[in-house]
Amino acid sequence: MTHRHPLLGLGAALASSAAFATSGAFAKSLLIGGWTPGAVVTLRITIAAAVLLLPTLWVLRGRWPVLRRSARLVIGYGLTGVAGCQLAYFYAVSHLSVGVALLLEYLAPVLIVGWLWLRHRQAPRPLTVVGVVLAMAGLLLVLDVLGGMRLSAAGVLWGLTAAVSLVLYFLITAQVDEDLPPIALAGSGLAVGAAVLWLASLVGVLDTTRGAATVVVGAATVPWWVPVLVISIVAAAFAYVAGVAAVRMLGAKVASFVALSEVLFAVLFAWLVLAELPTPVQLVGGALIVAGLVAVRADESRGGGHAAVGAAAAADVAAGDLDEDYAAELLPTGALNPDPGTRES
Repeated sequence: MTHRHPLLGLGAALASSAAFATSGAFAKSLLIGGWTPGAVVTLRITIAAAVLLLPTLWVLRGRWPVLRRSARLVIGYGLTGVAGCQLAYFYAVSHLSVGVALLLEYLAPVLIVGWLWLRHRQAPRPLTVVGVVLAMAGLLLVLDVLGGMRLSAAGVLWGLTAAVSLVLYFLITAQVDEDLPPIALAGSGLAVGAAVLWLASLVGVLDTTRGAATVVVGAATVPWWVPVLVISIVAAAFAYVAGVAAVRMLGAKVASFVALSEVLFAVLFAWLVLAELPTPVQLVGGALIVAGLVAVRADESRGGGHAAVGAAAAADVAAGDLDEDYAAELLPTGALNPDPGTRES
């Protein structure tokens, strides 16, 4: 794999967030049309897995041993980042307002900073703390959590479960062998997630009742499969592949903060597709989120760049002061062993 400029990682992360954000506007049309959240997410993940099946088999030619070595992490990725996060979020929404459920889920970047602090016994630098505060404040404003807020213990637990699942999605992605291409990891994980969702449906844990044959998207009435294809191909297949690439180039912490931009894209798509205009408060919140992302990214760059950080971490690993597996949680793939040349991708 050729080492890439961090700006490409940022681009991949933003593309992933924008793709994930399209699900809101299009899935809403299905939910209004009587489709259950379980039916929407199960079809979304199943079709995405089918779309990536042939590309996954193609890129795995000669690399099946890599997949076998990474089987435990791939299964964990599918169980948490795909099935677990989706199920927990939709259960949270059934007990909470959408804004509160999203706020709980997007505590993931804060949890990652806390996990790395506890695991490595190194407090986050002041600029990262500032970025966390700005991003969380912006998230509160964009989601308008205080407006129409409703809480329940069960909903909060489901929301926190979604947050933990999202944390595991980022950390597991950062640890998977870089010789396993992003398409293979995403495709395999989606297949695992689809299998889990169908199993949950078969045992009665997940309601997959379908609704109307036609739904309203914006000002148009379309067949149900139109929004389903959009959220499957764009908001799942492409989004997960781009997300894997982003985590590998940026590292789990920075990628998780960039993922907060999903709420900004969600507001934008709601405006474009559903004519739901953002409020001035939401625009201010968006500015705060962007400021938080800039602060966290600047802190990473000021720390000496990935090569320098990787060299320091490698020295700690060699001295026995840092566990190699967990050093990978903080850094982009390959940062522990910087190589100015190229690697097979």
